[in-house]
Amino acid sequence: MRLRGGRTGKRALICERLELTGLMRPFDLEVWYGERIAVLGSNGSGKSQFLRLLATLPAPEVPHRGLARLGARVVPGHFVQTHARPDLDGRTPAEIIMTEHACTLNDAMRALARYELAPDGRRPFETLSGGQQARLQILLLELSGCTLLLLDEPTDNLDLASAQALQDALEDYAGTVLAVTHDRWFAADFDRFLIFRADGHVQENPAPVWREGRVSRERR
Repeated sequence: MRLRGGRTGKRALICERLELTGLMRPFDLEVWYGERIAVLGSNGSGKSQFLRLLATLPAPEVPHRGLARLGARVVPGHFVQTHARPDLDGRTPAEIIMTEHACTLNDAMRALARYELAPDGRRPFETLSGGQQARLQILLLELSGCTLLLLDEPTDNLDLASAQALQDALEDYAGTVLAVTHDRWFAADFDRFLIFRADGHVQENPAPVWREGRVSRERR
């Protein structure tokens, strides 16, 4: 079984008294290299903004107070389901990987096989299903050298086969994963759970919490 974070002794992320303006109360967080952290909680509580802040470090684009710092040699990669990729249209997954990562066709197909994309490796990107496109984009982040995957609803609108393929690929990924999700099945394999509560508090929990209400308009 893959060693989980904390055993490596390397910090991937440190947050001290971090507060996203108008969204959450200050909280502390320490993430170890290789950990899987599921970010759960209320809609409108700041979960996606939290990932965006981390994705734009060391010069974050999200108004905040407190400290958020990546560990040494940690490279973030941000995935959002709604992020269109017209730059990939007209190219096959194998071509994209070969061109962007200067590798052979065999190497590209081996990488695609990890995400169960090899059978469709020679189809144009725009003809792939939404689940296949999502898995390819996450694979490209990994191949680009990202060691911290920030995944915003990665299984949203994915069928069961695509979600399982993504879960299997992430199991073999050596880096750290922080994922915003409402998918109970997907979250079940994560190490820890960061709960963004409706009252603005953020707390770590050893088990997932799914009953947080909506954030009130007064808090917004």
